[in-house]
Amino acid sequence: MTVDQPPTPGSALWVLAHPRPDSLNGHLFRAGVEALSRDHDVATSDLYALGFDPVLGARDLGDLADRPGNLAALAGEAYARGQTSPDVRAEHEKIARAELLVLQFPLWWYGPPAILKGWLDRTFTDGFAYDTELDPAHGLPRRYGDGGLTRRKALVVVTVGEDERTLGPRGISGDLDSLLFPLTHGALWYVGIEALDLHVVHDADTLDAKGAAREVSRLQERLAGIDTERARPFRRLRDGDYPSALRALHPDLLPGRTDLGIHRVEAPGSLDVPA
Repeated sequence: MTVDQPPTPGSALWVLAHPRPDSLNGHLFRAGVEALSRDHDVATSDLYALGFDPVLGARDLGDLADRPGNLAALAGEAYARGQTSPDVRAEHEKIARAELLVLQFPLWWYGPPAILKGWLDRTFTDGFAYDTELDPAHGLPRRYGDGGLTRRKALVVVTVGEDERTLGPRGISGDLDSLLFPLTHGALWYVGIEALDLHVVHDADTLDAKGAAREVSRLQERLAGIDTERARPFRRLRDGDYPSALRALHPDLLPGRTDLGIHRVEAPGSLDVPA
């Protein structure tokens, strides 16, 4: 079973996925970490600077490297045996401590860079971040709002080359919240981490020095109030909105809608209850 990883109050982990320190992302990273460090204990993982290997492979399986079977399950068993790779173990220690997780990256081909996806592949380990076994209290696996990394929030800081309309609900490139649903829901919420509203830097490729300075200030202002921000939570698996026989949202909840917004908890007073 998953061992809960209680966070240390006031601690944060800032993960950066950009190869150039002199880029806009590099400037935002340094300014953001400095600002957040005024009232938080901030650890960092600059993935390119660390030379982090994003490829889940044999070294993640310990003595089980030659055993056939599901790779995620084998990595979880290796974790339980204390055979986690040293680079992943170092990330586990930082993740377990952090009350706030900041994930910063440029949008490449409508998703995070491969190095960040690989960081998730290797560090959100079965038994550390989630559990495939059934929780006897609910008869469900500890996933989607439950698991090893509850009581945490995440801020996703993403730079994009397009404007707000192009990446909006009716934009040709698709709605950014929906594009990043695999990250905010499929990864973060899966292990119990609540994602705050995205922090988006639009038109990042064409910003001049004045525009870059404005974005640095806007990020610093966001971070100054980050502890009081409330997330817009997704639905928890354990609350019964997804009957196990259906493996889908209850048909009486928001009937007729198929957008990804149906997986968020609706505002109080809405018709978000079974008939």
